[in-house]
Amino acid sequence: MAKARLDIKQHVTDTIIAQIEAGTPPWRKPWTGDASGVCFPLRHNGEQYRGINILMLWATAMVKGYNSARWMTFRQAQELGGSVRKGERCTKSVFYGTFEKEIEADTGETETRTSRFAKSNNVFNADQIEGLPEEYYIRPEPPRDLGTETDPELEAFFAATGAEIITSEDPRAYYKPAQDHIHMPPIATFFETSGYFGTLAHELIHWTGSEKRLERIKKFQDKQAYAFEELVAEIGACFLCLQLGVKPQFDQSAAYVEGWLEALKSDKELIFKAAAEAQKAVDYINALAPAAKDNAAEQVAA
Repeated sequence: MAKARLDIKQHVTDTIIAQIEAGTPPWRKPWTGDASGVCFPLRHNGEQYRGINILMLWATAMVKGYNSARWMTFRQAQELGGSVRKGERCTKSVFYGTFEKEIEADTGETETRTSRFAKSNNVFNADQIEGLPEEYYIRPEPPRDLGTETDPELEAFFAATGAEIITSEDPRAYYKPAQDHIHMPPIATFFETSGYFGTLAHELIHWTGSEKRLERIKKFQDKQAYAFEELVAEIGACFLCLQLGVKPQFDQSAAYVEGWLEALKSDKELIFKAAAEAQKAVDYINALAPAAKDNAAEQVAA
């Protein structure tokens, strides 16, 4: 009997749903304060994973307790002089590609149409592999300890985006599409400086969705659409904060989580869309503030 083909999108969706139902969405893991610290998952060559693969590899690292940032296939491990330990199980990562297909148009003529596809790769964490060069056993650094004072490097990063950020005594943080501005309470009202910048990162992701920018936010037509935008903002803020070495703020209500689960269970494409939109938002922000990004990265490395 032929082996059933893996539906990678359903597999990813089921994994994310299981993590949310267990109370720990995978994008929240890097800041729980355990030995895993904080890091972007990296390919064998040091290239950062993007989008949905970040969430999937975080989820596995959380369950298995992996500390290394590096992931690779069985063959890549062998090429580097390593060997996967007996009994270790692989993790699914997602590979995107395209293919061309000849179709007959309404005019009777043949035309070429390009289609996208997603398939899975089997990868292992460096912690599952023996004999790799020492530099492949990358140990993550903890988030930046910002104390209780503001951080000029982070202020410069957010200012360089050009987003209008209004501060008042109103104890709410939000992005207002009609006025196209972000409102933040005074930084002094936050328990931690990282809490301020983590919250600001969430609202900045919302800001990228304006019709003036990535055109993600047009209307919150229903509960599912609202849940999707909040999912994008939370994942995007996590990606951005991880880049900056800042602990993000997670303050989503049970209603948000319920909305995510409902939406994910009805659409296996949704988590892919949310992760892709989150990555697109972070890329957009980084393009606006490249100099500030580099300064912040140097500060983290120092």
